[in-house]
Amino acid sequence: MLAIEQLAIAYGPHTVVKEISFALAEGQIGCLVGPSGCGKTTILRAIAGFEAPAAGVVRLQGQVVSSVNTQVVPEKRKVGMVFQDFALFPHLTVADNIAFGIAKLSKADKAAKVKALLKLVGLPDLGQRYIHQLSGGQQQRVALARALAPEPKVLLLDEPFSSLDAEFREVLARDIRTILKQLQITAVLVTHDQFEAFAMADMIGVMQLGQLQQWATPYELYHRPASRFVADFVGRGVMLPGTMLDPQQVETCLGIFQQRYLPETKAGDRVDVLIRPDDIVHDDDSAIKATVLDKSFRGSHILYTLALSGGEQVYCLALSHHNHAIGEQIGIRLDLDHLVLFPRSHGV
Repeated sequence: MLAIEQLAIAYGPHTVVKEISFALAEGQIGCLVGPSGCGKTTILRAIAGFEAPAAGVVRLQGQVVSSVNTQVVPEKRKVGMVFQDFALFPHLTVADNIAFGIAKLSKADKAAKVKALLKLVGLPDLGQRYIHQLSGGQQQRVALARALAPEPKVLLLDEPFSSLDAEFREVLARDIRTILKQLQITAVLVTHDQFEAFAMADMIGVMQLGQLQQWATPYELYHRPASRFVADFVGRGVMLPGTMLDPQQVETCLGIFQQRYLPETKAGDRVDVLIRPDDIVHDDDSAIKATVLDKSFRGSHILYTLALSGGEQVYCLALSHHNHAIGEQIGIRLDLDHLVLFPRSHGV
């Protein structure tokens, strides 16, 4: 449905997007994440037709809509967009906002479509209200319904939850995912919030300085990050120093572990091992002890910051009935299903 091939976008001599490639099938939801200024919104604008490429191609349903020689105007691309600020009309009712992009339909068809969309987004009785009478989450649903009204083939969402409370974002992201899957609409979401991305996307691309560091499923990103930047950006974790005993075994302060993924390692090589909070298991019977430096209560779990005997720090996500005081020593063990290593940085 959507294919980006070697896309580059430049403003004068400054290239802000560099040779980006990814694709989405019909009904797939993709997400671009990364820090501010990394180029993710620029890619969204290129898909919509608001930015012309310096190189590469944008295809929709196999048709070239953007290239150096071709630029199909936005209104002919069958692409819908939900903006960061919702961009709703305050002087129109909810129903009239939704109907704005389908003015050519007959009055009866328009009314039927608006009614169906209001039901779809969970606002069946709010058609005659005005925007200021709605909560932020309700306004977001109206913006989604308005974007869906012209029946786009691809829907673009630019930081759509940024103005909402953090605890509500993930719920709304899951609701919108359900709606898009029901309609089999291909979508691209831009966000800097990895939890929104995990809640909504089938495929996630991590951006840095205009380049796509990795395009993968949420599971692959978390457990098989392709670079240190991806490992640092997606999920919380620390890098523990390790030494290769042979090409398959690495020794760390927490024990010796088997590795399968870092090629061309040999005995004596120094590496860094990625340790996530869920890799550290609280175990009172373990011989390995750590000191609680800090704790953050998270309801069912507590996130502990722990100091190991050699001074290294790790995170441990433990069930909250394991409530330990700062300064207390607790037993831990490492439970690694996916060992992620990187060659040690030069000079470390």
